[in-house]
Amino acid sequence: MIWKYLLCALIAYLLGSISTGILVAKPTGHNLRKEGSHNTGASNALRVLGTKSGAVVFLGDFAKALLSILIGQWIAGLNGGLIAGLFVILGHNWPVFFGFKGGKGIACSCAVMLLFPVQGVIAAAICIAVIAIWRYISVGSMTMLAVFSLLLICTQPFWPVGVWSLALLALAVYRHRTNIQRLLNGTENKLGQKAK
Repeated sequence: MIWKYLLCALIAYLLGSISTGILVAKPTGHNLRKEGSHNTGASNALRVLGTKSGAVVFLGDFAKALLSILIGQWIAGLNGGLIAGLFVILGHNWPVFFGFKGGKGIACSCAVMLLFPVQGVIAAAICIAVIAIWRYISVGSMTMLAVFSLLLICTQPFWPVGVWSLALLALAVYRHRTNIQRLLNGTENKLGQKAK
């Protein structure tokens, strides 16, 4: 069974390492790793490239994560999906194909949350509400993973599901550490505001 888990991790990591943001930005002459927040995810693509490109990047990142968890479940059931969900985010954040400089894993996390659709939909809805009210994508993103984690801890076994959800939250907070600093400084960009 261990080899199945390792296979899930490897496939998911490699899929995660396919950076939609870099691929979408390249024909435009932009380099997301050198502009805006220097991340390759949908939020930075939205600010640097515009709404259409941001949506394409989000969908691409969502799709690779969804494919990863489906493959993981097919290979090794729920535990395979959990492992794939974690490693596709790791691949997205630190992609082997692009110098280990990637995004923050939120679009991927949205897809991974479909392993637990009820809790995932609730967390996503709260995320949208937070962004709509305060217009900070970073705050909405971290809130989403925090709510998702809390819901899973309350409704699922702490091992492995609760621990897994806390790992997703920890990754999101770590990748948003510069956003947290800008929030504290009052310099964080709001939705619709061009990157400084």
